Amino acid sequence: MNKVCSPYFDPDFDTLLERIYGPPCRVTIDNESMEGCTVVKVDSINKQGLLMEVVQVLTDMNLQICKSYISSDVGSWFMDVFHVRDEHGNKLTDQKVINYIEQAIGKSKGSSSSSNNNNTSTMSKSSYSNNNMVIPYVEQHTAIEMIGADRPGLFSEISAALVDLHCNIVEAHAWSHNARLACVAYISDQSTLSPIDDPCRLASIEDHLTTVLRATKNPNEGGGTNHPDVKTSEFLGGEGTMTTVERRLHQLMLSVRDFEDPSMEMGRKRMVTIDICEEKGYSIVGIECKDRPRLMFDTVCTLTDMQYVVFHASISSHAGYAFQEYFIRHIDGYALDTAGEKERVIKCLEAAIERRVCEGVRLELCADNRVGLLSDITRVLRENGLAVVRADVETHGQKSVNAFYVRDISGNDVDIEYFSKSMKREMGSIVTLHVKNESTTSSSSRRIKTTSSNQTSHLSFGRKLRSGIERLSHGFMP
Repeated sequence: MNKVCSPYFDPDFDTLLERIYGPPCRVTIDNESMEGCTVVKVDSINKQGLLMEVVQVLTDMNLQICKSYISSDVGSWFMDVFHVRDEHGNKLTDQKVINYIEQAIGKSKGSSSSSNNNNTSTMSKSSYSNNNMVIPYVEQHTAIEMIGADRPGLFSEISAALVDLHCNIVEAHAWSHNARLACVAYISDQSTLSPIDDPCRLASIEDHLTTVLRATKNPNEGGGTNHPDVKTSEFLGGEGTMTTVERRLHQLMLSVRDFEDPSMEMGRKRMVTIDICEEKGYSIVGIECKDRPRLMFDTVCTLTDMQYVVFHASISSHAGYAFQEYFIRHIDGYALDTAGEKERVIKCLEAAIERRVCEGVRLELCADNRVGLLSDITRVLRENGLAVVRADVETHGQKSVNAFYVRDISGNDVDIEYFSKSMKREMGSIVTLHVKNESTTSSSSRRIKTTSSNQTSHLSFGRKLRSGIERLSHGFMP
């Protein structure tokens, strides 16, 4: 009788790759090398969408990314360096913050995610918070996504409609750009404060909100936004970070083609250019614009959601302006080969850059939370002739924290003193009202006017790639 033998497996085989190439992910945070910033180095086995996940973690912590170098096609490794500061412009000195970044990026590497999945950053329920550095956790609620043509007072109408439908608005975020509106809201039942899961009721909410979105004065306007869309779904808590919502808002805006605005095409200076690196088969996307927080998140998010892979990148800022260079290919491995595709990428990136640049006054309101509060606040804004161009509404315990960017519907300057008195008179429950004039100049004057000295001082990453990629790689490898 023949003896049956089982195949032999070397117990060290599972760790062979790690012993050859090092651990799957290594995060190093260095506070000694640079005087004015903290250096975050990430060395990891590469996978699609990895850059997006790392940027998302850093952005969740409200960190300013002032410089970055990225390389991801040296073998199968992802090598990245970020120079970061906190929101006050200082180094990261709190060890809890440093530990959280290391754990969050490590967790991001261990998760399996797709570039199409907007929930790319999963945070634990015990989210870390330090002063103004907060990663919010959203309990289990029903999520509503809305897109359509924007008009003055629309956000107020949406808030009022949800109150009429006996919904409690726990959190809401809305962006308006190029006459389009995208909104993500988390709601619960008004009486039980539990998620709404009745299919009939959800269908009724969708129909009602669709009617509100469709009620535009001129159905011929909107450039493809004549078919508003409302979707409801049960939102499972544990993955609710601010960047998750913001990435979804980018995707919604992209779906309603807010990058199409013929009135902006005449005589405007482009912020985005596209060249070809024939030697390596890359398309080189160059971005020069006014620097601001979360800029890298917005550009990387857009490239990722448009199915482009970033192989190398160089990010820097100087004198208030940002310079970004991305070496990309489409997910199918090809560079941008048609004029139409290049033009679409340029428009989409410029739209992503502009969505956060709000022309208006920032209002920050903190009030005792109650059902219908958002509807009352937005009603007062509308009655004072103010249109909401961006909104971030969150609930923290018994308090409702609201931030709105508003502008006068008639185009005049906002009378801040008159509005403050009106708001405090109408809203007795307002605990604090802070008004900040963050009006920006017109979009044409926002365009960067690059001087010859700027062009001389800005070293193209293309030259760095061709002359120093080997030195850069050795700095990361184990």
